Amino acid sequence: MGRRHMLGPPGTINTVTPCAACKLLRRRCAEECPFSPYFSPHEPHKFAAVHKVFGASNVSKLLMEVPEPQRADAANSLVYEANVRLRDPVYGCMGAISGLQQQIQVLQAEVNAVRAEILRYKYREAANSIIASTNAALAVSVAEPPRARPTPPVAAPPQQPPVVVSSTSSAPSLYTSPSSTASYNSISNNHIPFFD
Repeated sequence: MGRRHMLGPPGTINTVTPCAACKLLRRRCAEECPFSPYFSPHEPHKFAAVHKVFGASNVSKLLMEVPEPQRADAANSLVYEANVRLRDPVYGCMGAISGLQQQIQVLQAEVNAVRAEILRYKYREAANSIIASTNAALAVSVAEPPRARPTPPVAAPPQQPPVVVSSTSSAPSLYTSPSSTASYNSISNNHIPFFD
């Protein structure tokens, strides 16, 4: 854009500063030069790499097929691809992308390992706090022995009144009271453990 101010009327030849492409190709740079806006004369190495990998005519065709607002991005992409292709002629950008993907996988594995370690520490801390609270509760219960339950008093069974049956026969009857009454007062609970 700034270069057009230096140029004369439309259709004239640029005699002031040719673009990097025209300088490398040793031709005169016209105002309608497709390379002029994208390859500055101050950075000739960019077009040299693009020309070496893609060829000037192919680059010109590619830039003309791209809409005007996206041509600068397309030219920058071509420069990047050409530089990477010169460094790695076999894989080019795919080699760089593959290397970055491998780095991502290694870093993701490290992140997962760190997350697992954090979870282990959290679980260990939770388990330690549970054990500590359980031990504290046990220490309190050991410090205070349980209170012994009072033994309930043993009540004597109620005395049954003797049943008097008139007996006309000398045979013993099922409905007669026993001849001697048992006394439960003589039973003691001194040697009987209830809940030891």
